[in-house]
Amino acid sequence: MSRINAYLCTVAGAASWGLIGLFITPLYERGFTAWEVVAIRAVISCTFLLLLMLIFFRPQLRTYARDHIFFAGAGILSISLFNFFYFEVFARSNLSLAVTLLYTGPLFVTLLSRLFFKEAFSPRKMLALLFAIVGCAFVVGLFPYWEAQVPWEVLVMGVLSGFCYALYSIFGKAVTHRYSALTVTTYTFLYSSIFMLFTSNLWENIDAFIYPEVWISAILLALVATVLGYVLYTTGLKHIEASKASILATVEPIVAVVTGVLFLGDHLLFWQVIGIALVLYSAVLVAERRKQVVA
Repeated sequence: MSRINAYLCTVAGAASWGLIGLFITPLYERGFTAWEVVAIRAVISCTFLLLLMLIFFRPQLRTYARDHIFFAGAGILSISLFNFFYFEVFARSNLSLAVTLLYTGPLFVTLLSRLFFKEAFSPRKMLALLFAIVGCAFVVGLFPYWEAQVPWEVLVMGVLSGFCYALYSIFGKAVTHRYSALTVTTYTFLYSSIFMLFTSNLWENIDAFIYPEVWISAILLALVATVLGYVLYTTGLKHIEASKASILATVEPIVAVVTGVLFLGDHLLFWQVIGIALVLYSAVLVAERRKQVVA
């Protein structure tokens, strides 16, 4: 895969994640908790992925036993916990704050990638990271004026969502050179779904599945905002640095804001336009190859 296609896959995956607010709101309205919504996302996604693999890509299910520690780590420490903290912040405050705190993730990815993969921490990458974080803050309305009164526990959960989000790139990068994006994503959600089935009380709310909007939201949450998003993102991650992939994925808050404007009646402010420009520029900055100097 070419570098440009890898960048496009990463951005498209993040854009799919940006639609998540449309799909989890109806589940909250039917009484599901954040932990139960995580369970719904994991179980339905895992079921679809396993069926897809068994029917069309059965040979790709073969893996080395030693790699399952990375699949389990990505499934439990990243997918399950990151989703819980993210959904909980959304439930207690709003989507804008949840997305902003989630996107402390690129900072953690850059630091962890330097520690584990010895990726260069260049001035160019630091500048792109700065633009991405500042741009996200503008997009969600935290800059130029801080007006939100947020409980400290919500802030802590938001930062934890960013840290757990970063772990997916770290665990995924360790095995993407041996397996396809589908294989990595399938086993990641297998471990996440097993963990969630044992720790959630999803079955106590089984009656809520009589409502069509619950099934529609759950299926779209699994297929669009999960399977499609993670397969595309993991495909891109296979061919580019983890820190670059995480910075490119900051298009997610842009999609979340635009979705709100188009479908939820939100209004796009001048400062949000500036933030979108900063995030897009950070993506261009990190993706653009350095020009070689010809003697």
